[in-house]
Amino acid sequence: MGPGSRRNHASSVQPLGPLMEGPYPEANGERGKKERYWEVIRTWLRLQMDKGMSGSHSFHGGSISKTTTTTDLRLILGVLGCPLAPIPLTSDQPTQHLSIKDSPIETSSAHYIIQQYLAATGCLKQDNSRKSMYAAGSVKVVCHETDGTLGKIGGRAGGEHGCFVVWQKSPGMWSVELVVADDKVVAGSNGKVVWRNLPWLGTNAARGPQRPLRRIVQGLDPKTTASMFTKARCLGEKHVRDENCFVLKVSVDRATVAERSDGSAEVIRHVLYGYFSQKSGLLIYIEDSHLTRVQAPGTDAIYWETTIGSVIEDYKEVDGVLIAHQGRSVATVLRFGDSSANNSRIRMEEAWRIEDVVFNVPGLSDECFIPPKEIVA
Repeated sequence: MGPGSRRNHASSVQPLGPLMEGPYPEANGERGKKERYWEVIRTWLRLQMDKGMSGSHSFHGGSISKTTTTTDLRLILGVLGCPLAPIPLTSDQPTQHLSIKDSPIETSSAHYIIQQYLAATGCLKQDNSRKSMYAAGSVKVVCHETDGTLGKIGGRAGGEHGCFVVWQKSPGMWSVELVVADDKVVAGSNGKVVWRNLPWLGTNAARGPQRPLRRIVQGLDPKTTASMFTKARCLGEKHVRDENCFVLKVSVDRATVAERSDGSAEVIRHVLYGYFSQKSGLLIYIEDSHLTRVQAPGTDAIYWETTIGSVIEDYKEVDGVLIAHQGRSVATVLRFGDSSANNSRIRMEEAWRIEDVVFNVPGLSDECFIPPKEIVA
């Protein structure tokens, strides 16, 4: 797989619409797109009720089991396949923003913690010669029932396996391809626009400022990760995974959040938390949560809260920089606020392992990150 292979999708993509980061259907523009986006989560919830009534995954000749496999996997790939980080990219290096003088104690403490993180990963010893990166890895995904019981994907409680590749080039260009079972998710950025292709939804462009791929800030690129926390506050300390950690928090400002709203869907907030080990200085857990309010004319408001928490571990040195080589993300989608329906919660999980990382990839040009023709038209 490579950046150029996404051109194969051009003939099958759907008309362009805004990229959605949560299962809020009303924000997708035309009615057909709304129903198509909603169909995945609506089918998933209906199947959970059917399974509860039948007590079996295989009644009606296995049709429930087969449909569950498809909807579970599409739901996971829609949320965890290629989410974006909350904070927009900046053109400056993260160390240029860090100053502990004339700042509140919460801000200056956060700046000091980020400097320690950059030092621990080896980034402070590196110059700016690393202009590109390639990473390949494997994933295992699984969906959970609303009551916490493990859902079966692909007929196995152990989940479904897949693989991914990520390409990155400064400034702000990246591409990712993720294949699980028979489904492939492709996304990318040419430094100006972010887009995503899901086979069952088509190609969509992201609204608002440029943001990096979340998979990159999960330990693959410490400098990009550090840039996420240049305006963070230190909330104190917390014990996480047998380690004492400093907790940093940064919220997306209201103007930036407003740019991501569309139609009846209003993005209310997006918050990022980072947990940095006091012993090693490394980032060992990262969590972001965004809340969206949806209210179509004549209906009650519905709120969607999507939270993704990622454990980051197994740091190994690659060309003098410590890179996290494995981790686990747990995503929770909570729907509430509609007086006519009960609240619903869906939980899904992805475990990943990085198997290869290369910096300064020969021959990786800007042309490898050209968006599909529907985006640039």
